Amino acid sequence: MKTKLLPLAFASILTLPTVSKAELHHHQHHTGPTAPIGVMGSHMHPEGEWMLSYTLMQMKMDGNRDGTESVSTPLAGYMVSPQSMDMDMHMLGVMMGYSENITLMAMLPVLSLSMDHTVNMTAAPFTTEASGIGDLNISAIIKTNERWLTKLGINLPSGSIDEKDVTPMSAGNPVQLPYPMQTGSGSYEFYGGLTYSDGEHNTNWGTQLNVTLRLNDNDRDYRLGNRLEITSWYSYAVDEQQSVSIRIKLQDWGNIKGADAELNPMMVPTADANLRAGSRADVLLGYNYQISKNILMGIEAGAPVYEKLDGPQLETDLILQLGAQYAF
Repeated sequence: MKTKLLPLAFASILTLPTVSKAELHHHQHHTGPTAPIGVMGSHMHPEGEWMLSYTLMQMKMDGNRDGTESVSTPLAGYMVSPQSMDMDMHMLGVMMGYSENITLMAMLPVLSLSMDHTVNMTAAPFTTEASGIGDLNISAIIKTNERWLTKLGINLPSGSIDEKDVTPMSAGNPVQLPYPMQTGSGSYEFYGGLTYSDGEHNTNWGTQLNVTLRLNDNDRDYRLGNRLEITSWYSYAVDEQQSVSIRIKLQDWGNIKGADAELNPMMVPTADANLRAGSRADVLLGYNYQISKNILMGIEAGAPVYEKLDGPQLETDLILQLGAQYAF
């Protein structure tokens, strides 16, 4: 795993003021989460309480980047140039307070992917699409103390790594799509995290670290790169129902190990296992609205302020998240 963002990430943990005990207790009884809607698994539930959640995340990518610089198309050395990509991810979640100190959580994404390309020699445009469920996450959130939570889990390879579509070069036959167009990883993965939260009066803040480690090669003889995410937020309660937030999210992920034998890395850069790593820093603004004691809705929107890619790769332009939570 690359570590270019690690100094900045750990600095954010140390320097950001990260709900008082009273607020944490208030939060654990689900009168309103302290974190923005895009932060998963940042709170506990009392024993026997359930929470259902739904989050829609949209990510829009447009243009290519190599390192920190944008590059124009057609991309030299390839037959096809990616131009843009849209990803919609519907995240279905359930949490259950197993005991005073343990909350269980499961999350299942449903993805819709669309990528626009041009053929370099003719400038002819075409689009490939894929959709389906992603990898199932099952985890436990363990209360270490009043401010620290530990998250341990596993991602199960329920998503597809066999997505196919027709391209101008495939003579009308569906062919294997490149790595970003697959809805799953195909591998078993360890998923772990730490969350620290604190605050006073009508403000709260926190920092969360998440790590994903790929444990095995999939049936197509590759495994995705490991991933590190660190996010820090600060939120302010406008009144008893509304809060606004700002969040910084740092990500670092590695290249693919191995390769899918059906993909030609000279055809398009998205088929090159050595051009998938990168680092990114996003800034997101959020708004939460507590409709009732048991129902919360929220929105977050943002964009990268720093992006470095082993490219050429499509660069991210916009991230939008909408979510709802219902506890009972």
